[in-house]
Amino acid sequence: MPIENSEYTICTRCVMDTSDPWISFDEHGVCNHCRNFEQNIKPNWFPNDQGQQKLIRIANEIKSHSCGKEYDCIIGVSGGVDSSYLLYVAKELLGLRPLAVHIDAGWNSELAVRNIESLTKGLNVDLFTYVVNWDEIRDMQLAYLQSSLANQDVPQDHAFFAKLYEFAVNNRIKYVLTGSNFATESILPKAWGYNPMDARQMLAIHRKFGKEKLNDFPVSGLFRTYVYYPYIRQMKVVKPLNLMHYNVDEAIQFLSERFGWVYYGGKHFESRWTRFFQSYYLPVKFGFDKRRPHLSSLIVSGQRERTYAMAELQKPAFDQDTLRDDLNYIAKKLRITPDEFRSLIELPNKNFSDYENNFAFEQALRFGLLIARKFRLGV
Repeated sequence: MPIENSEYTICTRCVMDTSDPWISFDEHGVCNHCRNFEQNIKPNWFPNDQGQQKLIRIANEIKSHSCGKEYDCIIGVSGGVDSSYLLYVAKELLGLRPLAVHIDAGWNSELAVRNIESLTKGLNVDLFTYVVNWDEIRDMQLAYLQSSLANQDVPQDHAFFAKLYEFAVNNRIKYVLTGSNFATESILPKAWGYNPMDARQMLAIHRKFGKEKLNDFPVSGLFRTYVYYPYIRQMKVVKPLNLMHYNVDEAIQFLSERFGWVYYGGKHFESRWTRFFQSYYLPVKFGFDKRRPHLSSLIVSGQRERTYAMAELQKPAFDQDTLRDDLNYIAKKLRITPDEFRSLIELPNKNFSDYENNFAFEQALRFGLLIARKFRLGV
């Protein structure tokens, strides 16, 4: 495990700093995140003609495989910019027949709901919405607050991916298109969270702190996620935004002008829970400001200047009026008092290793899959 830094340092290229305890710097003050982008991410990022050609080939493959079916791919939509723009790309630029799926975990902002509706109607795309049992997601969310872990987005993230993949399999849809992209998400410190797909940990935390019985909560363990879906069911995950020019400002302007789509104020702020979690819980409780990796990703991809990012970080991470509204709204929705909510936030910080987990199994599984892949390719 990386050695934690004892003195404050900030990268000379991006704005990642020693709030990431595993960060390291070279002799020029450039951090490991920037070096990883240049060495490992950039060679696999094609925002150019080469990427367009790859994307056309993939689109043709999808169409050929799905000939005669009602849908040829599935896209999880949240109302955020990445998934919204992806839906437009899939339908109008690639000529695909996507099914839009939204997993409602109870935290949608009104803007997110309106954005999803305007996009799907404007593109004439079918939308399927699955609403997670609120009593169960509420109980899971409270259990995670009591766990005092950094990644409080696990319950809704896990439910989203588990249900999306389950729905794809049940409807015999092989291709899952995702808005995940290098342009805006190439940097994210591993020390700031833990794999949301570790069902063993999630269920262990619920057994320890939860009160409700989980009958309907979507669950997908590591084996199902990394082996069953991709190798046994032969599902393929495609990231089209990595194979084209994708500029987040241009995408926001286009979506706004074409569909009346409305920006919600921050990355992943289409969820009221995530807005609270990223703008208040993480920076105040753990010292993790998610604006740093978001802005740093934009810097290394050439969409922001470092001076702009430094200026943004001088601004408060949250608006006091919005925070007060969010705290009261979330407490009421969780059926606890604001004081009880604050007492949960103030619990001693914990690390994922403090709870039962499948970290060793995940590492062994990833290594085994890597060896199998190399053997198959004859490397």
